[in-house]
Amino acid sequence: MAETVLNQLPVLEFLERRLKGTLQPEDRTHLTYPTAISQLLDFEIAAIGKGTATVVVDVDSVRHGNQQGTVHGGFLVELADAAIGTAHSTLMEQGESFTSIDLHAVFLRPVWRDTLRAHATPTFSGNTITHYHCEIVRSSDGKSVATATSTVMTLRGQRATGR
Repeated sequence: MAETVLNQLPVLEFLERRLKGTLQPEDRTHLTYPTAISQLLDFEIAAIGKGTATVVVDVDSVRHGNQQGTVHGGFLVELADAAIGTAHSTLMEQGESFTSIDLHAVFLRPVWRDTLRAHATPTFSGNTITHYHCEIVRSSDGKSVATATSTVMTLRGQRATGR
């Protein structure tokens, strides 16, 4: 028999409480927050809504740089993926999970040192498949650094087990 978890919250409510600072130590949700990769890369959720999320991070090419001395494109892709995954997680119910099917990034301008904001929103939401657009913007001048699109599939039942 499955153990009943007290204070089990829907993902959106859990993240809203976390963002407001009202999350209690005993509050839980069925997905893991913060994620290990977000902790490693110092990503923070700045805004959350049903199907949307904004994730921020302070970047410096000394720490996050590539051979050319700018913030690495792979780092930007991970930031977009984190925002998209966080956005989609707000739609998940108990026993549901999800997986990315694809992710396409377009790099628009370099970054050396700044605070980046990645805002993800759905462009199409179906029963199983959702398409997202994510824009990454420099805080210093409000200019777009990169955009990403992704297709995410909701997993239910046996497909969601162990994810």
